[in-house]
Amino acid sequence: MARKLIETLFTYCFVTYYGLMMFFVVLWQMIRRLAIPPRAKRRETPPVCLLNPELGTHHFLRTASNIKIHYVAKGDPQKPLMLCLHGFPEFWYSWRYQLKAFSDEYRVVAVDMRGYGLSDHPVGKDKYKGSYLVNDVKEVIEGLGYSSCVLLAHDWGGAIAWRFTHIHPEFVDRLILCNIPHPACFAKCLKSSKKQFHASWYMFFFQLPYLPEYVLEMDDFKVFDEGFGEGKNFHEEDLEAYKYSMCQSGCSGPVNYYRAAFSHRDLPPTTFHTKIKAPTLVVWGTGDAFLMVETLKGTEDFVEDLTIKYVDGATHWVQIDEYEDVNKHIREFLNVHPLESLQKPD
Repeated sequence: MARKLIETLFTYCFVTYYGLMMFFVVLWQMIRRLAIPPRAKRRETPPVCLLNPELGTHHFLRTASNIKIHYVAKGDPQKPLMLCLHGFPEFWYSWRYQLKAFSDEYRVVAVDMRGYGLSDHPVGKDKYKGSYLVNDVKEVIEGLGYSSCVLLAHDWGGAIAWRFTHIHPEFVDRLILCNIPHPACFAKCLKSSKKQFHASWYMFFFQLPYLPEYVLEMDDFKVFDEGFGEGKNFHEEDLEAYKYSMCQSGCSGPVNYYRAAFSHRDLPPTTFHTKIKAPTLVVWGTGDAFLMVETLKGTEDFVEDLTIKYVDGATHWVQIDEYEDVNKHIREFLNVHPLESLQKPD
């Protein structure tokens, strides 16, 4: 009990510190301009790139828990399912290069996760607890008419995918993660690595109410220009697509993933006790400014059949940044574990 109290006090000291830092950043912008920095402009019409039929067709499904999920699908519905889970602050479009690359052998489905894009965005951080996010994946697989899948995930989607595979191993034939460490390895690294701790400052800042949403929207999502602008293959229309998507959902849902992660520990403590049996591939861009390579240390303790492939210099957005290398690693991995063993739709 005392340890938990100390950890909570420690956490909220940093929440306060980073909150004050960002408050003064906004205040300085107000003083410098003699005006309040504007928020995001409204966007009613999707950019043309989001309507590109080569990426697939748009659909909605209503899960058993009554959450509407928007997804884009490409490939024969009779082929095995490859389910793609995006990260923060993304949406289905982050898998544009994989939708086209793997639809020859799979039914590739890229979702807008709860709180994002055209999917439902429940109000309040309590709606973004780990158990809900894990259950969404299960209900999406079932709602699509499958009993298992190749699970391909990045960033926050990957954090959910790790947990989902531990809790529901029967639903995952192959697990593929892009620049997301195992949650237990990340937690350990966060406590031992100053570099990772400082790189994760925004996780503490996001615990505050209101201010994170304002900062994300400030100057028409300028943080998107700065964050995605570091990577390759982000053109002006692509950036507009991300801004359009965030305008549809607002920023609170995506930020609530972080708030709920700090406030709710609703998954059982035994979640990671059993090793993942599904063959697992981790593809890692070594130029990631948010997650250090050292967060991968100890991953083998949680996976029986682990493959790690590095993409030199690629940023956090590795599946977009260097999609040709990433797709090559994924295809080679799947070829080693033949398609014949994968589930077809029920």
